[in-house]
Amino acid sequence: MSDTAEGVSSQSSDPVCFRHLDRVSHVKCTRCARPICPNCMISASVGFQCPDCVHGAAASAPRIKSPVGAPLAEKPTVTFVLIGINVIAFLLMLVSGIDQAATKWGMFPPSIAIDNEWWRLLTSAFLHGGWLHIAFNMYVLYALGPSLERVLGHSRYLVLYVMAALGGAVCSYAFSDVMTVSVGASGAIFGLMGALVVAGRKLRYDITQVLVLLAVNFAIGFLAPGVDWRAHVGGLVVGAAVAAIFVLPPARIRIPAQVLGIVVVLVVLVIITMVRTQQIVDMVTPVGTPGLSA
Repeated sequence: MSDTAEGVSSQSSDPVCFRHLDRVSHVKCTRCARPICPNCMISASVGFQCPDCVHGAAASAPRIKSPVGAPLAEKPTVTFVLIGINVIAFLLMLVSGIDQAATKWGMFPPSIAIDNEWWRLLTSAFLHGGWLHIAFNMYVLYALGPSLERVLGHSRYLVLYVMAALGGAVCSYAFSDVMTVSVGASGAIFGLMGALVVAGRKLRYDITQVLVLLAVNFAIGFLAPGVDWRAHVGGLVVGAAVAAIFVLPPARIRIPAQVLGIVVVLVVLVIITMVRTQQIVDMVTPVGTPGLSA
């Protein structure tokens, strides 16, 4: 009497697929050695495996980690979302008027300091002054973002982008002329370039092209009129600092060191913002009329 549960036909001695008992099969899974039919065969490095072994191995396999301890980001989802947000924001600017949108949502020191519109430090990083401006920034984001997202993972990469964007806006706020209106993702983009340099050196990647791109764009920021090079500097410094926080700590203290490091950078940005705010408030506060002495 034959045992059908073991993959042997009850009608003959021919082996049958353990999942489809009506199908004769002389091919066995290289893992469990059970007979499998063509519909159940999954190609392996040697021979074929059954779905149970393949799926079971995938479920039990340890998750691959990035060099900073994050789950490996196979698709640059955050990069594509950021590009989409920037493009949508620019299209909305075209509808309402680029100058009007920049004045309402851009980095404008008096509105931040006097009207407490702190959100301008972040919204300004998603606005652009023209087609060439957004085209260049989105191209660099598309070219550099996926590599960093794979190294850092989705969440850390998003933190890097936002912190670099804030760093650029805060630097522009602190050191630009008080009547400057600044927009653009350039601070975040320079932050990505600075992060790639730091992470690349740590992980021994070839960063020659990134260094060339950084040098050229840094020079353009000083030579071209109307370019807010202060935002470039701020984004670059903060991006490099955040990357160092993510890639340098040893594994045993990685998470607490990363959290503490990001908090420290954020506190520094807040302090710089508060100092500049007080300076602007002092500028616009009218001086009282001195009293007449007897």
